[in-house]
Amino acid sequence: MAENYNLRIVSPDGNVLKDDVSFAVFPGEGLGELGVLPNHAHLIAALKPGVIRYTKDSTVKKMAISGGFVEIGNNAATVLAETAEPGDKIDVSRAQTALARAEKRLANKTPEVDVKRAELSLARAKARLQAAGKGQDLH
Repeated sequence: MAENYNLRIVSPDGNVLKDDVSFAVFPGEGLGELGVLPNHAHLIAALKPGVIRYTKDSTVKKMAISGGFVEIGNNAATVLAETAEPGDKIDVSRAQTALARAEKRLANKTPEVDVKRAELSLARAKARLQAAGKGQDLH
């Protein structure tokens, strides 16, 4: 059996995931993707809205997050996320509606449009669709 480490994902709603995994990839803010295997060196990094991919028992699972931080060390990775949603629990229709709304706001910029907020909404919607297997993966 392959060596594992503990992955814990926490949001303001509480524990979203606590499991042993053999590999995980995190959407690093400004760093690109961060791949983590067991016994990884200590690291703290900011995360951007995106998808966490993790492998458990040779199965890859996905979790959409809207940003946060990851701390890696002592054979564990802890993610503190603003929101975290397992790919198999995502309401695809709602995510597609949010994507279309954000794209429309960015395409029709008026002084009333908060561009930064619309860009974040777009990134969150894309991450949710990617985690649900309905969007274009970035990798």
